[in-house]
Amino acid sequence: MAVTGLARSGAAGLAGAVVGALAQFALVVVVTRGLPAAQAGEFFAVTALALLAAGVAKLDAGNGLVYFIARAGTYGYLGVSGYVRAAVVPVAVVATAAGIVLHPQLGPLAWALPAIAVADVLLAATRGFGAMRPTVLLDGIVLPVGQLALVAAALAHASALPLAWAAPYLLVAVLAGLALRGRAPRTPYLPGTGRDLWRHTAPRSAAGAVQAVFQRLDIVLVAALGGPVQAAVYTAATRFKVVGQLANQGLSRAAQPRLVRALADGDLARARELYQVTTMWLVLLTWPVWLGYAALAPWLLDLFGAGYDAAAPVALVLAAAMMAATACGMVDVVLTAAGHTTGSLLNLLAALGVTVLLDLALIPAHGALGAALGWAGGLLVKNALPLWQLHRRYGLRPFGRHSLGALRLRAWAAA
Repeated sequence: MAVTGLARSGAAGLAGAVVGALAQFALVVVVTRGLPAAQAGEFFAVTALALLAAGVAKLDAGNGLVYFIARAGTYGYLGVSGYVRAAVVPVAVVATAAGIVLHPQLGPLAWALPAIAVADVLLAATRGFGAMRPTVLLDGIVLPVGQLALVAAALAHASALPLAWAAPYLLVAVLAGLALRGRAPRTPYLPGTGRDLWRHTAPRSAAGAVQAVFQRLDIVLVAALGGPVQAAVYTAATRFKVVGQLANQGLSRAAQPRLVRALADGDLARARELYQVTTMWLVLLTWPVWLGYAALAPWLLDLFGAGYDAAAPVALVLAAAMMAATACGMVDVVLTAAGHTTGSLLNLLAALGVTVLLDLALIPAHGALGAALGWAGGLLVKNALPLWQLHRRYGLRPFGRHSLGALRLRAWAAA
């Protein structure tokens, strides 16, 4: 059955997502309760800018590797070591250049950008071989738990917090490289490998850059337009969105190689099953979280310290937007698995444009709430456009006859 292996890999990814979400939430609690709101906001803004820059520097090479490695499985992974080199070297160079350019804004944190970017690419390559364990252990557990431990230990020295937050990325990059080395057979470099990789990945590289900006720009804009205190409030109130994002990552990372193979083989029936089953799992796993967060937001926000409960309206906007996005399923993953990387880029540009326009209009007057409304507007555009495109081109819908199959105990037992 197409979903059996997906269930096992998806369950592993979700387990890592739960640990990672809890650690990231605890990190925000530690910072907001241990620092004045202004200092906490400055920390969140600089780390958000670092992740934004690293996200751009990754050039989406990880997804390109997943695509080519998954397809290479049919002929013994011939040439995959060349694909890995063709992906990692440009990413390391671009990330280093970004660190040099942004050093005035990021300070010592700028030198962590290559480790952040390369670690992500190497972990993606292991997923191309169908291996979820390195991603679950390293990205889902080692990284967030390490950040939590080091930031908590460095809390008395606020200037050291960014470096404490960044240090685990270097460890993850080294361990991810070792995990990949045990899977990628050493084969001669095939002529045209780099050209093929970047011909496929180039449109998606731009889309990955836009996606990175879309995910992190809101915190940077709140800090710039509303001040560091509003940035701290916004970060705290929106920290719960990582739950849905990590659950989506846990399933999409497991589903992406299978979707690539199904769509490459023209097997729309299998692709439809994977899409509908994962959508139902996302709804079942995340909607209770969003409903609970919307109902309990004033009390939950007290965990971050005095004054943060005023962000309850932000929590309501977040919950509604995430429920709507989850109901669309992993639409962008399916669209790119089908090879429509340029279409994905245009969708993301439209979503980013909506977000920036709404942020510029709303943040000066409404602070964190304005940023939440801008982010929600962009998120709805980001999901609605590929949803319409998948239905028009392939007749794919997030819900259908396979949705009920995801509810059966047998499907969950397979996990």
